[in-house]
Amino acid sequence: MENATVVMSGTKLASELRVPHSTLWELIERLREWGAEVRGLPGTGYQLVKVPDVLTPKMIRQRLHAGAFGSRIHHYYQVDSTMNEAARLAAAKAPQGALVVAEEQTAGRGRFGRSWFSPRGTGLYFTLILRPKLAPAAAPILTLLAGVAVAEALAELTDLPTDVRWPNDVLIRGKKCCGILVEMTAQPERVEHVQIGVGVNVNQTAIPAELAAEATSLRRETGRAFSRVEILVSILDRMERYYDLLQERGAAPIVERFGEISSYARGKRVRVTDGPRVLTGVTVGLSPEGMLLVRRDDGQTESVLSGVVRPE
Repeated sequence: MENATVVMSGTKLASELRVPHSTLWELIERLREWGAEVRGLPGTGYQLVKVPDVLTPKMIRQRLHAGAFGSRIHHYYQVDSTMNEAARLAAAKAPQGALVVAEEQTAGRGRFGRSWFSPRGTGLYFTLILRPKLAPAAAPILTLLAGVAVAEALAELTDLPTDVRWPNDVLIRGKKCCGILVEMTAQPERVEHVQIGVGVNVNQTAIPAELAAEATSLRRETGRAFSRVEILVSILDRMERYYDLLQERGAAPIVERFGEISSYARGKRVRVTDGPRVLTGVTVGLSPEGMLLVRRDDGQTESVLSGVVRPE
């Protein structure tokens, strides 16, 4: 990338990388497998013709606005789960804003232990480490914050309307294109650290049959490919703006914005499943803390702290 417009001799490349020519050839073949177009010119060298959409720290930093989010970036070509890796880093005192991003997850997960389909190089899989000055009871607002940031970013980049299904699913045309998972480690009166995991279906052209009725990707909905780096940067910028707003003014602006962009926040007949318990009714807004308010058929209103929400 530093010499993208010129032909680099194999001898010079091997020398700078301190590898033999045979290893250089193997490395170039691996780059090609990842989508880089590298032209080999006999007797001359190699030229980078097309850069792959790989989420390297350098490519991310070049586009990020100055801020704490993404100040440290841990990039993996394959990891079991960015949430697991972020938890390990957070326990080792990783700073606020540290980012874990992967090209592929072998054990990606969502809420309630569900798996997350994470094929190589087509989706966006990342976890952000935060150390908010919040009481543990107030931490669920971070799920809504992330949902708002993702929905706004995807709406701007795709020119399609997005919806947020409380508390953590971003939808396009009623199908899920993004899931959000928030986990925290806390003391009785304060949060130690939080991991916000985000999975976005970006350039997948095929969705597993068992998921096709409910899931989609940005590419399937628009017919075009997207830069995952651009999407990541847009989401992080919005997340940081809303996070700063949360620190300054509390949950109210986040709750208000969620109510504005979510069709599930008010006037939606829903079925909420939380283990063996099932609640049905019509949503009537959000509590100041961000809990979903559902008016049952008997007229009583319940606050929903957790559960799977679906239209009825």
